[in-house]
Amino acid sequence: MGILDRFKKKSPTQPAPRQPERKIEAVEKKTAEVKKAEPKKAELKKTPVRPTHVAKKKHPESERSIIKPIITEKATNLGADRKYIFEVATGANRIEIAKAVESLYGVQPLKVNIIRQGGKQIRYGRAEGRTKDRKKAIVTLREGESIKIQDGV
Repeated sequence: MGILDRFKKKSPTQPAPRQPERKIEAVEKKTAEVKKAEPKKAELKKTPVRPTHVAKKKHPESERSIIKPIITEKATNLGADRKYIFEVATGANRIEIAKAVESLYGVQPLKVNIIRQGGKQIRYGRAEGRTKDRKKAIVTLREGESIKIQDGV
């Protein structure tokens, strides 16, 4: 009759054995292990944001902002009025240009004016092309200050 006992319905008086308690204990053990493995917030703040072996650049703004000074007849005539012309990066703004002039030449600009020049269509025989867009900055200095641009020219 062992075969028939398998198919008999169990009486409601016999409670089924409960095993979920063992599962809960296992889950609690796993969460405890995960918490031990995770670093604490205080430990995360101790790690440096920037590696110490990387040296800081001396003039980071000037390397990106100012490309070169423009030395033309008109630019040298404006030098008498304490105005100097620089070719600058197309994405540079007035504040970046002023900081770059201050870090490179050691003078604080009074005013910075910006001129955008679009590139021109050009042809060499049948080949057509376009020159690049440029941005120029006219930097005005305070009374009594000057920049020696033409020393190396």
